[in-house]
Formats: sequence, structure tokens, C-alpha cells
Amino acid sequence: MSSSKRQSILPRVQSGPKAPVNFSSTITIADSALLSGNHTININSESVVHPRAKLDSSNGRITIGRRCIVHERTSIGAASADPRPSESRDGVYIHDYATIEVNVVIESGGTMIGEGCHVGVGSKIGKGAKLGKHCTITPHSVIRPFEVIPDFTVIYSNGTRRMDKRGVTDLKNKAQARQIEVLRRLIPSNPSKFQ
Repeated sequence: MSSSKRQSILPRVQSGPKAPVNFSSTITIADSALLSGNHTININSESVVHPRAKLDSSNGRITIGRRCIVHERTSIGAASADPRPSESRDGVYIHDYATIEVNVVIESGGTMIGEGCHVGVGSKIGKGAKLGKHCTITPHSVIRPFEVIPDFTVIYSNGTRRMDKRGVTDLKNKAQARQIEVLRRLIPSNPSKFQ
């Protein structure tokens, strides 16, 4: 085997300092997730972190609530180019039952993702933005820094917004719990690697 082939199969190495962590014993976190920074990363019960998800607490603490799903190639705690100071020292707080899809960027700086929110593929949530409960951010949408989004808002990538009046929050939470059960069987978990 050539040396170039050998290098391509080596596992990714974490960049930056090893972050202090506080994990529930019931989380599922892939061995190839990337956690770095100097503030605490808290992950609560039954949450799932996919392979190659990046959690960077260099710019503030990261808290992921109960029964959340963080997909691959997601960047949580990214530094912002916005020069305005944030109101909070916290980095990112993701409430219970939230889903963060593939390739989403969530900037650090008092950023809040409300309970039951669904952030679509390739979206960007700016520093200090606050998403209310059960918001849906469709793929490739951009939420500006410090923007406040009311509960049950649906935001489309072209900027159009509407209120979600379906009243299906309990059904969505039950579906999330079922999906987590499947993911727990599919993703080999190794929380001790990060502690």
C-alpha cells in the first residue's frame, strides 16, 4: 500500500485544545465527532451527535438539550465575523428535541435554538440569534446575527416566513424519540474518548 493511501485512511485528528465535557450517560456520540475549545460542552440525555459534527467551545459554552440530533458536518460554536458584542457569555444553547441537519453553521455568542426547532441542511444561524420554540428553518436559509424569531415560525431560504399552525408538536417529539432509538443502534458511540 502506498503512503498516500495509508494517510487517507487515518482518522481525523482533533484540532485545538481538548474541550471540557459534561455528558449524560445516555448520549450517543460518534467516535469521529470533533470537540474542541476551552469552555464546557454539555450534552444532555438521549441526544445524538453524528460522525464529523464539529462542536467548538472556544468562543463560549455549548449546551445541547435532551433528545436532540446533531447531524454530520455541522459546525456548532463557530466564530462570527460580526463585530458587535454579544449580550451573553454563553456560546450556543440548543433546547430539547431540536434537530440540526447536515452542514449547518451555528455561530457562537448567546445563540439560542428553541425547543423542537428543525434547522435545515446548509443553513446558517448568526451570532446571538434567538429561535423560538418549534421553528422550522428550511435548507440553505440564513438567520442574521441577533435576529429574534417568534415561536412556530417557518423560514424559507428566499426570506419568506409564515406561522406553523398545525399543532403537531407532540407528534414531532414522538417521531424524534423513535428516530433517536434507530440512530443509537446505527452509530457506534464512544463518549469516553472525549472525557
